[in-house]
Amino acid sequence: MSTADDARRDWQARIYRTSGEVTAAGQVEVAAPRGLRADSGGGHVTLTWEPVAGAIGYTVHRAPAEEGPYTSTKQRDVDVPAVPDPRYVDTRGEPAWYRVAAVTTMERTGPFTGPVFAAPLAEPGATVLRVDASATTRPLPRPWKYMIGSEHLSYMLSADTVGGRPIGPELTEALRTMREELGVETVRAHAILCDDLGVYREEGGKPVHDFSRVDEVYDTITAFGMRPIVELSFMPRDLASDPSKTVFGYGAIISPPRDYDRWGDLVRDLTQHLVDRYGLREVIDNWAFEVWNEANLEVFWSGTPQEFFRLYDVSAAAVKDVHPDLRVGGPSSAANGWVQELIDHVDASGAALDFVSTHTYGNAPLDWRPTLERHGRAGTPIWWTEWGPTPTHFHGIGDGPFGAAFLLHGMRSAAGRVDALAHWVASDHFEELGRPPALFHGGFGLLTVGNLRKPRYLALTLADRLGADELACSATGDVAGVEAWAARSATGAVGVLVWNGTLDQDRADGEEILSREVTLTVEGLAGEYTVGHHRIDERHSNIRAVWAEIGGGADWPEGEQWERLHAANGLDELEPARTVRAEAGTLRLEFTLPMPAVSYLEFTPA
Repeated sequence: MSTADDARRDWQARIYRTSGEVTAAGQVEVAAPRGLRADSGGGHVTLTWEPVAGAIGYTVHRAPAEEGPYTSTKQRDVDVPAVPDPRYVDTRGEPAWYRVAAVTTMERTGPFTGPVFAAPLAEPGATVLRVDASATTRPLPRPWKYMIGSEHLSYMLSADTVGGRPIGPELTEALRTMREELGVETVRAHAILCDDLGVYREEGGKPVHDFSRVDEVYDTITAFGMRPIVELSFMPRDLASDPSKTVFGYGAIISPPRDYDRWGDLVRDLTQHLVDRYGLREVIDNWAFEVWNEANLEVFWSGTPQEFFRLYDVSAAAVKDVHPDLRVGGPSSAANGWVQELIDHVDASGAALDFVSTHTYGNAPLDWRPTLERHGRAGTPIWWTEWGPTPTHFHGIGDGPFGAAFLLHGMRSAAGRVDALAHWVASDHFEELGRPPALFHGGFGLLTVGNLRKPRYLALTLADRLGADELACSATGDVAGVEAWAARSATGAVGVLVWNGTLDQDRADGEEILSREVTLTVEGLAGEYTVGHHRIDERHSNIRAVWAEIGGGADWPEGEQWERLHAANGLDELEPARTVRAEAGTLRLEFTLPMPAVSYLEFTPA
């Protein structure tokens, strides 16, 4: 194994060690969930229970025998196994006993239910979906619209290449694509205070602030209508208490400041500079300031928790000193950490908290609204400023159709309860642990090097195609991992997005018993409709599979191979569009939906 691979492996091994102990004070007592059921289906068991007031999520444990031992359903590449909703689908395919408890903070769960037993069935049943096109439930929430993640934005200024492709222009184009095709409003990225942009130095012992290169970066993204969420990180070398503490291949310094007053002055001057350059109303309305990145991990913060909370207070005060209506928040933590702790802290310190931000990977985000309500902060925006199928570099799990189904599951779960679910990241032009070694290398991006659309990106375009009015939708039968989301547009077109997925990464490449025969009935229609059916699966809308066919095992395309990939890079139809008549106001379709796969059916008045 190469030295670079050794470094990556060591970094991943360290990433989830916390940097010191900190205890949440805002505890709440809850009862065990009621009504736990375990229903058997083909290749899976579905658990359901009644929601618990005050819970931010639920933890599911399983055991081979009623007396135990019970273990969490946590997988090796999921940072928080708790689920936000009172439903869990276990696709391990083994008989088991189950119990469930409510989660109230990341340190505390309530009592468990009594155990229930179930065994998967050997054969799958059918799945029945019903959509009522006359029953609007709410305006369709779009949690992907507000924010996207990116590699450090100075990378847009790079003149280097990787895989023969220009880094700076392609990263810029990837972010432009998020704005122009999906309407994403903001971008969040690390390292605006790092030394590559030269924001801080000391001459004769006195601080010198220089934001000219920050201007280059922010001018680039604002030119195509995107705004930054200004992540206040990492530490400039001349201000660091220990500049030897670094992270990433580009050596971002994770040390606390040696002088908190000078840190506050830097944050204040940067904020004032941005207000002067872009306009006070613009920055108040469209920008925000997020304090640090994942300080609850020792790999990102070498100080103590108390030093981080001090950093937060100083930073928030500096931003607010420029104008009280500017937005500042955090803790920008890994795996839901320190959210309760930061709320407890600002309750005592009086520091501003205009939004709460945290991260999770491999699961849908938990629901922090009950915590905010308990602290008199109901309505505080909740931003998941990093989210995706895996926190592990070069994993590969998100590059195919599994990533598409995962993305839709998370977005549908988050819809209406979070203000932003920011996919990490837009582009595979990314260098935290080294630049991409091959076209498909398990990168975090929605787009590859070369800006090919991965299935995850195409799934997001399908979600964005849904109309403005969400429609009532139900699923019965042997549902397993099948979910649906439906909406009607102003023109009367009805879109139905259906996917079949699992949180079980051991089955990411598919398993036949988890495929389903789906019957979709759409009611409340009148007249003739053109029906289109787009599909994402291993054989459709999957550019990774196209490269596997034409690449001959090479790491990177060359010449006309790029042309062939771009020509094949779009949404595929499962079948040609056709015109049908709604009999008695109803249309019924039947189709096979593999696991993992996504179908998008659009019914347009003819």
